[in-house]
Amino acid sequence: MPDADVIVVGAGHNGLICAAYLARAGHDVLVLEARTEVGGCAATESALDARFNICNCDHTMIRATPIAEELDLAAHGLRYVEPEPSYNHVFWDHELTPWLFFHDAERTLEGLRRTHPAQVNAYRRYLDAARPAAELVVEMACTAPSTPAMVRTLLERRARGATQLLRWSRTSLVDALGAFFDDPAMILPLVSTGPTVWGVPPTMPGTGTAAMLYGVRHLVHTGRPEGGSGSLTDSIASSFTAAGGRIRTSASVRRIVVAGDVVRGVELDDGTELTASTVVAACDPRRALVDWLDEPPAGATSLVEQWRSAPTHDGYESKVDAVVRDLPEYLHAGRIADLGFPTDGLDLAGPTTVVSPSLDDLAEAHRLREVGHVHSSPTLLVNFPSAMDPTMRSSDGHHIMSLEALFTPYALEGGWDGSTEPRRWLDRFSSLAAPGFLEGLERFREMTPVVYEREFGMPRGYAPSYPGSPVAALLGKQKELSRYETPVGGLYLTGAGTYPGAGIWGASGRNAAHVIDRARAGAAA
Repeated sequence: MPDADVIVVGAGHNGLICAAYLARAGHDVLVLEARTEVGGCAATESALDARFNICNCDHTMIRATPIAEELDLAAHGLRYVEPEPSYNHVFWDHELTPWLFFHDAERTLEGLRRTHPAQVNAYRRYLDAARPAAELVVEMACTAPSTPAMVRTLLERRARGATQLLRWSRTSLVDALGAFFDDPAMILPLVSTGPTVWGVPPTMPGTGTAAMLYGVRHLVHTGRPEGGSGSLTDSIASSFTAAGGRIRTSASVRRIVVAGDVVRGVELDDGTELTASTVVAACDPRRALVDWLDEPPAGATSLVEQWRSAPTHDGYESKVDAVVRDLPEYLHAGRIADLGFPTDGLDLAGPTTVVSPSLDDLAEAHRLREVGHVHSSPTLLVNFPSAMDPTMRSSDGHHIMSLEALFTPYALEGGWDGSTEPRRWLDRFSSLAAPGFLEGLERFREMTPVVYEREFGMPRGYAPSYPGSPVAALLGKQKELSRYETPVGGLYLTGAGTYPGAGIWGASGRNAAHVIDRARAGAAA
């Protein structure tokens, strides 16, 4: 007897979502996780007598999917708080005026009338173009991953948004937004939360798809799970086990076992072999296809060699988790108040603060990363989860702070041990707040690419993301990533490296489950 119908390797949010759908469809599913707890980079863990999110992630895209309703996650403890404003945009270049992004587009426009009056009409023109494209991308990501199904979605929408999406997929973000805005303050926040997070320059063709991000955030309210990001994965795991699924932690996979042209199961590091006719690798595709598939069948050798010869990448994101006595008083609050923006009762510590460098400084940051240095003014994504969620306060009642810095090289010159870099980012951020903020710094820890490699099994600290555009997914390019199927019978991929991509989205796990369920039903017929 096999150990399970389906083995899912990796208990990040996509792996758990895939497993939960399959279990609810009646399959016997076993999830294997190398760490002692589930959640992967979406987890929340205890440290410094506090609890911190592994990644500095607000949840937006997963809230655009039906996953929470279909898996009944509210019944398993999932609740969201919603920062408003959603984002606080500031700039190292003090010549640029900060501005606030609200989920409600009209409220955002009302704010821009005070802070950036010359950009209001441009923002309205942008919204007219971005909203249909954003709606299309969200709908396509939740559509069964096949060209006919995606084309049907396009036809049902009468291709609304398709022309704009195609245009943006062929251009750079700088050019895409430059068609609307002549103020860098309107462009840089999407550079910081789009191409910079993806690890590529905003002048690269194809990054124009990030132009829809303001539109998406008006479409879907950004939120944070009460109790931390890990409350999402905990609720998915609870839904999964309630449907009969099983989770085995501290189970590190060494090899995917193949017999002939089909998968037979996996072998763990301790030599244990677990059998199943379906295996889902919810991890870095390279790890599954190159490191674990050591004896691929003839039909898969070409694909394996393609992945083996493809360039590898270094991680470039670091994070500082800190316990602080007080929330910052942002200096720019007075600046926007002087422009007539009503700041009474406005909580600027609630949303994520996006601190953007200039395009020239960003280009220099890319160059410096290649030689092991961090720019003096890096891109920062900063939030204080405890500002809106008291359950996230430390055990001694203080606030917690998460500061993500980009670009930070894996191979820092001189090494990360003993480096003063992480403390420097805190000092740099404190220049945006009233004097004395860091006097309340109680303790902090550093999460660098080296730490992500050591503790999360991410080679060189790199977190993969889907490299294609929505158009590439429509055409089914790189089938193993856009359709989740491999040439090895019964072996599937899911996770951030597959369509639709990185971040807390979950559509990859949901889509992969539907593909697998159909395949298993067809095999049983």
